[in-house]
Amino acid sequence: MPLVSMTEMLKKANAEGYAVGQFNLNNLEFTQAILQASEEEKSPVILGVSEGAGRYMGGFKTVVKMVEGLMEDYNITVPVAIHLDHGSSYDKCKEAIDAGFTSVMIDASHDPFETNVETTSKVVEYAHAKGVSVEAELGTVGGQEDDVVADGVIYADAKECEELVKRTGIDCLAPALGSVHGPYKGEPNLGFAEMEEIRGLTGVPLVLHGGTGIPTKDIQRSISLGTAKINVNTENQIASAKKVREVLAADEKMYDPRKYLGPAREAIKTTVIGKIREFGSAGKA
Repeated sequence: MPLVSMTEMLKKANAEGYAVGQFNLNNLEFTQAILQASEEEKSPVILGVSEGAGRYMGGFKTVVKMVEGLMEDYNITVPVAIHLDHGSSYDKCKEAIDAGFTSVMIDASHDPFETNVETTSKVVEYAHAKGVSVEAELGTVGGQEDDVVADGVIYADAKECEELVKRTGIDCLAPALGSVHGPYKGEPNLGFAEMEEIRGLTGVPLVLHGGTGIPTKDIQRSISLGTAKINVNTENQIASAKKVREVLAADEKMYDPRKYLGPAREAIKTTVIGKIREFGSAGKA
């Protein structure tokens, strides 16, 4: 099955009341685990790639070839999108698209509103001409993810969200509404009233960043208010690291990476399967 954009999978998710998980790639084992979990659960999936992770794995072309190779070798039949997570500029989005990414996020949320509109519009024009979907962001998601660092949370303005969607033609929107990247310090506090208003004004699928650690009831409420994509990375990283520590602690003489990265891969797969079921996307491929 060829790689696809996010557009149709998110429209279907909105219509049928579930969300598609974006699970971030960090290396080969993460990619294997996420694809295997999605195929077993018959769930569509979005493979998120941050600029930092892309650099770590060798570059955007390497990531695309790795995913395409695994999809062929594993006979993956579910819809798969490769998505640039928090693209920092038009040039980075273009680089990802030219390498074969089927979806990009342009994150100009730190810029003045008019600059955000201008940059996002330029990305949309290039991406849509190539059948690639585009996500944009407004407000500030807290915490840190690779090169993206935010001190505190700034809620997205509903009217600005409406205007951004109308003027740019983006396919989905990530409004910052209280979620954070990385582990939560205390209980997450999401702005559901704002989420409902933004969905009503924009009509596009919404995206929830920082999906690790959000209670299931809040996930379900977010989905009911138009959230069709939920991003998860930290939870998989924690599960992977925990398993590696356990395996190496049990055998100090172990040196074969397959013997500790293999179990880590299984831990990631188990975590992804749990998220797929929580988001309601199992059996929706």
